[in-house]
Amino acid sequence: MLAVLLGAGFSKWAADLPVASELFDFDIEIWGPRESRRLDIVKSRKEAWDATHPMGLAEEFIAQALSFEERENKAVLWFLARRLSEPFIWREWHAGRWRRHVLMIDENRRFGIEGVVRARGFLQRFCGPGLAGIITTNYDMLVEYALGTKGFNYGVPGEVLTGRGAYPVSQWLNPVRLTGSIPFAKIHGSTSWDQKARYTDGRRGLTWRCVDSGSEAGQEPTQASGGCLEPGRGDTEGGLGSLGLWLRVQPL
Repeated sequence: MLAVLLGAGFSKWAADLPVASELFDFDIEIWGPRESRRLDIVKSRKEAWDATHPMGLAEEFIAQALSFEERENKAVLWFLARRLSEPFIWREWHAGRWRRHVLMIDENRRFGIEGVVRARGFLQRFCGPGLAGIITTNYDMLVEYALGTKGFNYGVPGEVLTGRGAYPVSQWLNPVRLTGSIPFAKIHGSTSWDQKARYTDGRRGLTWRCVDSGSEAGQEPTQASGGCLEPGRGDTEGGLGSLGLWLRVQPL
C-alpha cells in the first residue's frame, strides 16, 4: 500500500502558496481599518525581530511568536492563516454590503482556481485501493478542495464538520459529512480547525480568533490544545491519531 506525503513544495507548485521563507511577504488584500491594524502589528513585530536576528528563519520567528503577548501572538497567527487562505477568499454583495467568504470544501467555484485543478489532477494519480492515506505538513486547504468531502476523511469516515454546505445551502439543512475513503492527516494543523471544531471552510483566515493557543500567554501550546496552526489535535479522530494508524499500515 502507498501513503502520499505532501510538503510545502506541493502547495507552492500547485497554487503558488508561499513556502516558509516567503510567508511574510504581506501579500494579502486588506479589508478595512481593523485588518490594517492587525497587519501593522505583524509588520512591526517582524521588522523588530529581523533587526536582532539578521540570519533568522521565518520558522524561528513563528516559534517565538507563540510567546508574544496575546494580542501580538494572535495577530501573527491570524496573518499566517490569512496568507494561506488568500487565494480561496471570495466576496459577494449581500444585504446591502460586501461580504467575504473562504471557499467551502465543496464549492463549485473552487474549480475556477488553477491551483485546485492542478492539485486535483496530481492527487487523482494515486487515488485507488492501494492508497493508505495522505499526510501533509501544510496548513492550507488545497487537498480538501481538490478531493471534496466525498474524497477524504480526517480519520473517521462520516465525521460531520461545522459550517454551511456548498453555497448557498446551510449546514442545518444538509449537514456536511466527510464520506471519502482516503484518510488525510494534517500533522501541523489546519486553517479550517480551531479548538472547538473542524469547519467546512477556512474561515480562521478571516477572523481575529483564527488561533487560540489554549494556553496562558508565553507558554508553548500543547498537542491537545488543537489550535488551527498547531500540531495535530491529539485525539484519536484524525490528526496524529490517524497518522499513527497509517504508519502501522504503511511504514514510510
